[in-house]
Amino acid sequence: MTTTTSHAAILRDIARNRKTPLVVALAALLILRYRSRSARVNSVLKSKKRLSPQELAEASQQLYEEEPDGTKVLLVPFRGQVKKVEIKETPADFFALDAARFPLVPPSHKPNVDRTFLRQLLAIMRITFPSWTSKEVLLVLLHSAFLVLRTVLSVGVAKLDGRIVRDLVTANGPGFIRGLGLWFLFAIPSTYTNSMIRHLQSKLSLRLRTRLTRYTHDLYLSSAPALRYYRISQPGGLEGVDQYITSDIAAFCESLSALYGNVMKPTLDMFIFTAQLSRSLGARGTVLLFLNYYLTARILRAVTPAFGRLASVEAMLEGEYRTGMNRIGRESEEVAFYGGGARERSILWNAYLRLIKHVNSIFKLRIAYEWTEDFVIKYLWSAGGYGLISIPVLFSGDRSRSRSVGIQHPSPPGSGVDDAVADRTENYISSRRLLLSLADAGGRLMYAYKDVLELAGLTTRLYALLSTLHSLQAVPPFVPSEATLALHGVDVCVPGSGSGSRGPSSSSSSSGTTLVRALSIELHAGTGEHLLITGTNGVGKTAVARVIAGLWAAAASGAGTGAGLTRPERGVGGVFVVPQRSYMVVGSLLDQVIYPHSYAQFKASGKTEDDLMDILRAVHLAYIPERESGWQTRKEWRDVLSGGEKQRMGMARVFYHRPKFAVLDECTSAVSSDVEGSMYEHAKSLGITLITISLRPSLAKYHTHLLTLNGDAQGSWSCTRVGTAEERMGIDREIVSLEAKLAEVENWERRVKELNGMLGAAVVA
Repeated sequence: MTTTTSHAAILRDIARNRKTPLVVALAALLILRYRSRSARVNSVLKSKKRLSPQELAEASQQLYEEEPDGTKVLLVPFRGQVKKVEIKETPADFFALDAARFPLVPPSHKPNVDRTFLRQLLAIMRITFPSWTSKEVLLVLLHSAFLVLRTVLSVGVAKLDGRIVRDLVTANGPGFIRGLGLWFLFAIPSTYTNSMIRHLQSKLSLRLRTRLTRYTHDLYLSSAPALRYYRISQPGGLEGVDQYITSDIAAFCESLSALYGNVMKPTLDMFIFTAQLSRSLGARGTVLLFLNYYLTARILRAVTPAFGRLASVEAMLEGEYRTGMNRIGRESEEVAFYGGGARERSILWNAYLRLIKHVNSIFKLRIAYEWTEDFVIKYLWSAGGYGLISIPVLFSGDRSRSRSVGIQHPSPPGSGVDDAVADRTENYISSRRLLLSLADAGGRLMYAYKDVLELAGLTTRLYALLSTLHSLQAVPPFVPSEATLALHGVDVCVPGSGSGSRGPSSSSSSSGTTLVRALSIELHAGTGEHLLITGTNGVGKTAVARVIAGLWAAAASGAGTGAGLTRPERGVGGVFVVPQRSYMVVGSLLDQVIYPHSYAQFKASGKTEDDLMDILRAVHLAYIPERESGWQTRKEWRDVLSGGEKQRMGMARVFYHRPKFAVLDECTSAVSSDVEGSMYEHAKSLGITLITISLRPSLAKYHTHLLTLNGDAQGSWSCTRVGTAEERMGIDREIVSLEAKLAEVENWERRVKELNGMLGAAVVA
């Protein structure tokens, strides 16, 4: 209340003092409003209670709250408080409707400004502008209003410029002072308008990027059975998806938001400035002005390179180079073991050189274009502008008076001052300023065509990402079952590219190599049945796990065999797969154990950190929390934990989630035999049915069934019960086969020496 009263008193004092300039009064008002607003903000911040470090750490760990309707509220720690941001996921039926708007484009299509580009742009803009009442539309309207305001102010400044010069020529001191006052008065809204245009353009770009990124994340990181984040990397998908989602979306949104201002403002300037100039130029000048527009457009169109295609290729090469850098960071340890730094450097250098050569070719193409563009816009338009200004003077009806006004004759007594020179000077200054602004608008409009071509290239890449994601076919649905996992006559095939869509097809006709034929297995949870899958390398053991998990299709073994997959839901509580290469999620130590659960789901489950400690004891990792300074510690766990520790952490996730079926794909290969055995016994004690993929014969004692993949051309297999005579006979036959092969080693070595001798004699001859 005191602040408001003091502000009112200051404004009353300014109003009483009539000698105070209006500009000072406006500046004082703006400063007072800013200071009062800052005071209100500070008072609000002081009134809110600052959270303790423990509460902030809890919010950072929790990340979000889930509402009953499925809406998630992000918890963002900020200045000692927690800001809440509501996030709504894109529903699946919305994606189903959008799929028709994103048909695949033939690979032969080249980015250009054509109907295909407009169709692609409209399809993407339906995502960025979901409704007429969205915030993005409001930003566009505000941006448009400020663009119109800047054009109106430009016309007013041009007229005021001519008026100031007129008063100066006529030695009108009071008028000249008033003109300067108005000049500074125009400066306030003009500078504010320019700042707001830049601010709104950046704000619009950020909003568009947020909208597109959220849509792409929901589409890309889709859950089963779509699994687009996995299927897009299969044959027929896209490479370098990270480049598409990060760099290409940002570049597209920035280009689109900038293009709107770069097209609307010059177009509006062209119409308004042309209308203003037509009053002074007359019919002939207006016709010549439009003829100048036409000739300029034809010249620049003829010399404009295919910037859209060049931008698309540049983005692709940038993605290849970025993917190479990411590969080095991801596989740094493996590269270091092999000592492959020099080889990787040559690969990256080749990718960088391809990028640089392409960028240099773009620079060379721009030389001729920018030379022609600058000559036409800066010099040809300026010369044409002088010619257009001269039309009212050189081709006016009263030429004798036009020539005589250049000489200052004393006016007859009582007739007043002849202001013909001052009027002509005012018209010249105003027209010249409008023509310069018109030339600038025309130049930016011509530059905008190049921006449109670059936008076409970015649109093509972004559309390719969205259309590919929409076109990926989900695997056929499985038969749900609460306690049974079964494969009935399934061919395990390497996925291939279907003819009608990108990505792995769901039909066997479009699949690749068949690894296992007519595989049939059946397990029941809670009955003590456990399956060990074994075989030599490359026979398809992991492929069977992919089929069980739903990553690969369960292909039919011939027509009418009734192939199919029966299992519970994949994931927590159903079928849980642990791969050989353990994945460490970004987050705290606690997140490593409960993955893929979030912290909120962990709290809702009723489990505590003591329960997690019991799990770590079962996998012989009880020392980790103390060594790493607690459960909330955040590190790059992929580098902190050893190979064996990461594999045991994978088993800890199995014990945390307690699924009905656990598929263990060589997930204990880096663990000692005694620890491995204790973990298997603990898993069986929890009632988990194990499906193990391993080459270790010692694991057979923890299972009841043994599935052996032979790896022959017929894709044959055999399934026996562990401990039976059939299994022992199979092992005996394998031993006999190996012994027979070992007996032939001496003969093979002798034959190798003979061949080497024959080759040496041939070389000497």
